[in-house]
Amino acid sequence: MKYTIACFMAFFVTGGVSAQNKSQAALKVKINSIVRKMTLEEKIGMLHGNALFSSAGVPRLGIPELTCDDGPLGVREEIKRFDWASANWTTDSATFLPNGSAIAATWNPIMANKYGVVIGEEANARKKNIMLAPAFNICRMPLCGRTYEYYSEDPYLNSQLAIQSVKGIQSQHVAACIKHFAANNQELDRDSVNTIVSERALREIYFPAFKAAVQEGNAYTVMSAYNKLNGYWCSENDFLLNKVLKSEWGFKGVVMSDWAGTHHTVAAANNGLDIEMGSSGPYDQWYLAKPLLAAVKAGQVSEKTIDDKVSRILWLIYHTSLSTNHPKGSIVTPEHAKSAYDIASESIVLLKNDKHLLPLKTSAVKKIAVIGDNAVRTFALGGYGAGVKAKYEVTALEGIRSRFGKTATIRFAQGYRANYLASNTDEQNRGYDKPDQKLIDEAVALAKNSDVAILCIGSNREYESEGHDRKSLELPFGEQALVNAVSSVNPNTIIVVMAGAPYDLGEIKRSNHTVVWSWFNGSEAGTALADVLKGTINPSGKLPFTFPASLQDSPAFSLNTYPGKGLTADYKEGVLVGYRWYDTKNIAPQFPFGYGLSYTDFSLNKFLTDKSGYKKDETIRARFKITNKGNSYGAEVVQLYVSDPVCSVLRPEKELKAFKKIFLKPGETRTVEMQVKVTDLAFYDEMKKAWNTEAGEYILELGNSSRNISRTVKISVK
Repeated sequence: MKYTIACFMAFFVTGGVSAQNKSQAALKVKINSIVRKMTLEEKIGMLHGNALFSSAGVPRLGIPELTCDDGPLGVREEIKRFDWASANWTTDSATFLPNGSAIAATWNPIMANKYGVVIGEEANARKKNIMLAPAFNICRMPLCGRTYEYYSEDPYLNSQLAIQSVKGIQSQHVAACIKHFAANNQELDRDSVNTIVSERALREIYFPAFKAAVQEGNAYTVMSAYNKLNGYWCSENDFLLNKVLKSEWGFKGVVMSDWAGTHHTVAAANNGLDIEMGSSGPYDQWYLAKPLLAAVKAGQVSEKTIDDKVSRILWLIYHTSLSTNHPKGSIVTPEHAKSAYDIASESIVLLKNDKHLLPLKTSAVKKIAVIGDNAVRTFALGGYGAGVKAKYEVTALEGIRSRFGKTATIRFAQGYRANYLASNTDEQNRGYDKPDQKLIDEAVALAKNSDVAILCIGSNREYESEGHDRKSLELPFGEQALVNAVSSVNPNTIIVVMAGAPYDLGEIKRSNHTVVWSWFNGSEAGTALADVLKGTINPSGKLPFTFPASLQDSPAFSLNTYPGKGLTADYKEGVLVGYRWYDTKNIAPQFPFGYGLSYTDFSLNKFLTDKSGYKKDETIRARFKITNKGNSYGAEVVQLYVSDPVCSVLRPEKELKAFKKIFLKPGETRTVEMQVKVTDLAFYDEMKKAWNTEAGEYILELGNSSRNISRTVKISVK
């Protein structure tokens, strides 16, 4: 019977693969037939934008234009076809989804997939073929203005989230556009800086999530970055686009430029760019328009190269707008709100709870002071870059009132002024960091007469923005003065930080006992936060990046490689990015990568591998028992790191190789298995131009942050 079932399953799987291969072969024949019918002018017409967010089709052959839209926070409001002004639609409101680092803080690929499905469904409702999301450049240095959009500092965590985000979006027959390829890790001078990155660092740190999104997520489109990489613009970088992406990784889809990120005609065409996008016309004068036509006629670019680009675009169209059984889509549904809530509630990180003030005991709390501009601020819009015209967004104050308003009196004080605009000059923003004593006095008076003070501080979408980097790690808007004043008069002060990137919380860590980290957390942000404060949700978020104790501790600043000299940023730290740097250099962080507390306690025991020695083509199966020792249902993110103590090259102290988020009832114990391929223990050998898994001893380290390892096992590789 088992043999019969096995044979049937083998036939079913083989038959499915065969049918898929036949379908792809038929599509290839169809595409080749269309390309043969096209004129050279029609072909080149498909290789550049014809409006802000579209590129041309071929109407006489039934080929529609491609339409795209900004993510990654949700489908942006409709703008006019030829400029950035609002189209003033009344039907373009969308779900505001938690920002990238919030998704990463869930440490849960299921949440990334939920995010993708919502993006895909809402894009379909707005008839968008390509969503410019997800974005997952590595958090190399903590001041990058777009850190809030990106995932984390770790390539493995980024990879697992990117795969599921892409799969979620494309499950709706909408193309994900993964960005920005590659080594786009600062906003300052982003459109002119030349990043010098070793091939080993590219392969081990900056490439893995893109590779995973292409090979495991089957991403349909890739956006080239603004910067140069090792001397060549990313949009015309033969190594990046032709050799690695298309040849080595087998990418079948389309490479599109970032807006106005194309610099030459022949170099871009020959070195892998398929569609040039930008912000303004005349579109027929762009590099991949009439100048490309002239280059083909002059023999500088072959028509075979043009045909390859057109074939890729047609392949994309037949997987999106002309796909069979194309979903209609939906927008701002209760299901989308639930997904936004689920992501937000799993992303919130409990940084401190020394006096066990949280969760709040509603029977003992009758007067709550909610203080801080961020308590009433929304985060769907602001600064440069993509925003969302959110149908609604629950603020922190609204969430707290909805969850505590029946049992407590809730009053609000602003506390500080967020006088900062991304569009202002430094001179115009001067003084933004000064405290407002009148507002502080009002907050103190309110806090004195309250049982609990919930202080909502942090950043906003103006202060963290595309187009510029922050100047320092300090909390903005004079917030530290407010924190000190309120904490001094109310012993039950809860600090809630809303931001998308690391900040200096040193004084707060030393002086305050209860600290919660939230994010730009989407339409349901306030509801999720209030449920965490109340204990309806047990916090399970973990930091996706290291919080340095000082800016000079971070590698880019320690080595004086940011923002670069002479528009050249030399990534001297190599593979020692994020916790790899801090752990290897033994530099104590303020808060480590992977850190986050819970209202319950977990224990890890009986950490074993299936054997002690492995061949290089085998898989390590590591098992452990985890127990919820507390009284609350909750989740722990168990993290498996690997150390290579003796190696022919410098390697990080430890590297994340697996993780799992495990939900347990009080008292529940579960046996969990994690698998790591022995080949994943390799480093990239620049001498051999290949991955190298050296024979010898490795140490598997199990814990709940990069700095809290509770169990280890040694293995050997032959």
